[in-house]
Amino acid sequence: MTVRDIRIIGDPVLAQQCREIETIDDGVRALVEDLIETVKVPGRAGVAAPQIGVGLRAFSYNVDDQIGYILNPRIVEVRGDAQPTGEGCLSVPGLWHDALRHPYARAEGIDLEGERVVLEGEGLFAQMLQHETDHLDGKLYLRRLPADARKAAMREVREKIWVS
Repeated sequence: MTVRDIRIIGDPVLAQQCREIETIDDGVRALVEDLIETVKVPGRAGVAAPQIGVGLRAFSYNVDDQIGYILNPRIVEVRGDAQPTGEGCLSVPGLWHDALRHPYARAEGIDLEGERVVLEGEGLFAQMLQHETDHLDGKLYLRRLPADARKAAMREVREKIWVS
């Protein structure tokens, strides 16, 4: 189990659609262990596999003292109108913007035994589900900003030293 480094905006793995996990093997088990260790670092609500350099559909979460993971997640339901919600991202360090998120979300996937997993919630948990699933689809939260805010945020990104 290892706390892995977080990939930063500009890394190609963050812009790619992640592959489904077809076989649960030792590599996938090690990935889940690393995702869980990495999300336990204080201040983290979620870590998606591409954020640690792996192009597979998996993420871990740490919200309201609930720590877990899901493989092959898909958002299957959202409720309520998308609203501006303060949000940041480990892969876009130092920026905080109001992304448009639904107040309720439900995701379905599997666990390491191949059993069906359902994660659902409101507020921060719903936001995390949407944010981490976006990562698996190759999207950073900046895409969820209203147009003018997205333009300003991208200007901030270009000014940051960590962008290659």
